[in-house]
Amino acid sequence: MSKPVRVRFAPSPTGPLHIGGVRTALYNYLFAKKQGGTFILRIEDTDQTRYIKGAEEYIQEALKWSGIVPDEGPEKGGDYGPYRQSDRKAGYGKFVQQLIDEDKAYYAFDSAEELTEMREQAKKAKMPNWQYNSITRNSMKNSLTLSKDEVQAKLDANEPYAVRIKIPRNEEVRFHDTIRGWIVVNTSNLDDKVIFKSDGMPTYHMANVIDDYNMKISHVIRGEEWLPSAPLHVLLYRFLGWEDAMPEFAHLPLILKPDGNGKLSKRDGDRLGFPVFPINWKNPETGETASGYREQGYFPEAFTNMLAFLGWNPGSDQEIYPLQDLIDAFSLERVGKAGAKFDAKKTVWFNEQYLKNTENKKLAELLVPVLKEQEIEFNTAQLPSICGLLKERASFLTEMVQNGLYFFKAPNEYDEKTINKKWKENAPHIVEDLKAAFSRTDYTAQSLKEAFETYLAQNELSFGKAGPVLRVAITGSGMGPSLFDICAILGQKEVESRINKALKELP
Repeated sequence: MSKPVRVRFAPSPTGPLHIGGVRTALYNYLFAKKQGGTFILRIEDTDQTRYIKGAEEYIQEALKWSGIVPDEGPEKGGDYGPYRQSDRKAGYGKFVQQLIDEDKAYYAFDSAEELTEMREQAKKAKMPNWQYNSITRNSMKNSLTLSKDEVQAKLDANEPYAVRIKIPRNEEVRFHDTIRGWIVVNTSNLDDKVIFKSDGMPTYHMANVIDDYNMKISHVIRGEEWLPSAPLHVLLYRFLGWEDAMPEFAHLPLILKPDGNGKLSKRDGDRLGFPVFPINWKNPETGETASGYREQGYFPEAFTNMLAFLGWNPGSDQEIYPLQDLIDAFSLERVGKAGAKFDAKKTVWFNEQYLKNTENKKLAELLVPVLKEQEIEFNTAQLPSICGLLKERASFLTEMVQNGLYFFKAPNEYDEKTINKKWKENAPHIVEDLKAAFSRTDYTAQSLKEAFETYLAQNELSFGKAGPVLRVAITGSGMGPSLFDICAILGQKEVESRINKALKELP
């Protein structure tokens, strides 16, 4: 019987959450929900020197906005907590000591300056890729080269140290990756990574393996950048006697810059003309800011839909997948190995589709705070109808307000092109006649349309002679949605007032 599916997203609170991290969280979430499993948020704050205040809160808010809600985590709790590594500090030491006692790890007392000197000497000797490994460890200052008494004396004196894993020489490490198949790495290519520091905190490598084991994680789904570390993690499972409980691995492809030239990084935020973070970020220490998709007016559903397609393909032409549909369709087997190019235009397209597919009543509710922020007066009852007309030509809610400002206030400016080309001697006469014709209707869109067409027929006029000048008089614009729908929403009093204003102000 297979073990229950338990996956985790384990970001470090060292800054804002990049969209690559959100995608990792999304894939974990989709996989867990598809399998009826559990999605866990775990904060990996072992490196306290890089900790940034507010980053954890940012991570949680960003996931919440994206619709990626953990089943267990720092806020929600759970049976396998605590869910911050700094709160689990007391539980790591015994496993580190186990590795030392079994000669699978050792104390290293080399200072940062000594390590730098060794690397410089290696460069001079034309060995630029110097590593602390099975060959060089025997010439370094560690518990393998020092006597037990010397080691104990240093520990008693509280000398700074690191615990390094003792990587065996010239062995093959094999593991299966769900996305990439079988991977084989020779240990001669691995270095003796630091797994524990004298401040009592493990490094990521040690902590994540111990936590994954203790939290009964069944699948580790993470970015491609962690692939080189996977052999080390496999060895740690083996050294700790946990091979049978080792999770299945799946390393996700990179998200690339639009030109395909390299990984899309946090440093690309705003520089390339689009956000790389889900929500706005302000570094409380430096004041540095970066824009997010939420504040730029994207629907969270459009954002997650877009992210899902950066590496995953459903195997069909369908592109619009609300979150539940993503859950139903998702599988790791359809995640590719190759990097996925980020397409900012496609991201806008996704938002357009969600805007168009959102019910007018819901759009009206979302539009209210936008209108209030811009101090625009509005009639609540009219908003759903207005949204229905404007959403077909907009990408964002703010754009709807921009494009349809005439729904909320009479124009003070008029489209110059229409005025110059269409507003000739007979234009005021036509507009005046149409005002009168409209006044004899019940001011529904259909009756206005019929009155307009009757007028054209009676006066042998084309639409191009009368339509644009009437539109510009009422809206100030040269184009837009159905003019008859606009007039029906505005009502007779407002339409006539605007026509009178235009006849007075236009030449």
